[in-house]
Amino acid sequence: MAFWMGSAVGLAAINLALLSILGSIWLSNYRKFGTNLLLGLLLFAGVLGAENVIAIGAYLSTGMVYGGGRTAMYAVVALRGLQFLALVFLTAVTAK
Repeated sequence: MAFWMGSAVGLAAINLALLSILGSIWLSNYRKFGTNLLLGLLLFAGVLGAENVIAIGAYLSTGMVYGGGRTAMYAVVALRGLQFLALVFLTAVTAK
């Protein structure tokens, strides 16, 4: 069980790193162009980043996430993995 929850926390930490990269690019572009779209992307990165910080904090403070059941554990890892893939795609097209 610890392996899967550790994997979820690791993916959340990687997601935070990707969101930091995206946020810095979007902030730079927002300062240049000042469009509402970029402001929305910055807010998106902030909210998603906060969600990942809360997930990591919940795991570190309790040693478990969502009650620690096997099904919930697998679902959390799957969702963090899907979030990771989405952020990799978004980072790849943004950083071009």
